[in-house]
Amino acid sequence: MGLFGKKKKEQAEQAKTMQAEKKQAQAGQNEGTQAEGNRAKEKAYIRGAGGTIVTKSLLAGTSKLKWIFRQEEGQGNGWIAFGDTDTQEYVNDVKNMEIVDFNTLIDIEPAVANIFFMPIGSDLEFRSDKTGKYFVDTRTGKEIREAVKHPAQVAFEKNLKFLNQDIYPPEFFDALFTKGGKMDVFRAGNVDFPTGEVVLADPLAYLGTRYETVLEKRIPAGSYPVELSLCRSEIAGLRIAAARLVINDVPAVRYEIAMPKGKQREDLGKAGVFTFFGVDTGLACFADAQVSEEYRVFFENWQKENPGKNKYTDYFKTFFEKSYEAHPETQNPGGSFLEWSLPETGRGMVLFTSGMGDGIYSGYWGLDAEGEVVSLTAVFMNPEYF
Repeated sequence: MGLFGKKKKEQAEQAKTMQAEKKQAQAGQNEGTQAEGNRAKEKAYIRGAGGTIVTKSLLAGTSKLKWIFRQEEGQGNGWIAFGDTDTQEYVNDVKNMEIVDFNTLIDIEPAVANIFFMPIGSDLEFRSDKTGKYFVDTRTGKEIREAVKHPAQVAFEKNLKFLNQDIYPPEFFDALFTKGGKMDVFRAGNVDFPTGEVVLADPLAYLGTRYETVLEKRIPAGSYPVELSLCRSEIAGLRIAAARLVINDVPAVRYEIAMPKGKQREDLGKAGVFTFFGVDTGLACFADAQVSEEYRVFFENWQKENPGKNKYTDYFKTFFEKSYEAHPETQNPGGSFLEWSLPETGRGMVLFTSGMGDGIYSGYWGLDAEGEVVSLTAVFMNPEYF
């Protein structure tokens, strides 16, 4: 980072001392710093931005932003900023440094809002000329003139483009359900199929309605386990990347997109032919068409007995919380999946969260060497992006 490139490790040590000073400031012994903190609270450009180390020359306005870098062992969010008049001797004195909310730095130089989400290791020079205000990566020389998106947003956008393709290689599905690295697999429970007619749906919004997706292929009547592909992402947390209905333990050698009832693969691309199912509440499920109808009747009666009540908060929420208590290592607080049975019929179901949440998703039949169905997978995420 130019002049200050060799000071990064020392800055990490200085941060400890500055943290003590920060506590004193919060106690009222440094009114100037406290005022800056209040100002940042009033203008929260980025919520939860965290603490940032800056030189007091920047805070006082006696220098203008020149260098900014982000280190892993840094205080708060890791960002450290220097002014254009700061010298090595000046920054060597910890008394010339201060910890403020990142929003305070945005107040001083609004352009820094553009680079907040850049990764650890970023090393930038700030420039202002007739072309505008921008940053230059000191390692690559690349100019940064637009707002850098949060890594999760970048991954989310890539994922949207990836989903609902007609064909994926078998290796993609194999990787989803292979333990190792950030991937894990959990068998969440069984789903009953008294008729073998398969439905994909959001259980809170569309199951039991005309908006659920009934598939053309049928499976033998029976009860089948649901396996969840768990992705422990550094940028998105624990997510269910895919869910698989295991119909036969024989490995699949190829996959094909699941067509809706009345449609064949030859109909792909035709107007009005949609292979996906919608999710509007962040939950999805596999279900039998008969069970879907039983589900509709159950909640229709429940709603009559509980007018104004919400299907999730007033019914399912407690069940999901108990599911989390039983398996806290494989889901998020509040519950990411639930094995549940209809009270009146005892038909089993498994409800699970859909990757990054709401969207449109497709199912894929896994076929063995003889072309027989061995699985049905709903894909929510490509873990490579996360």
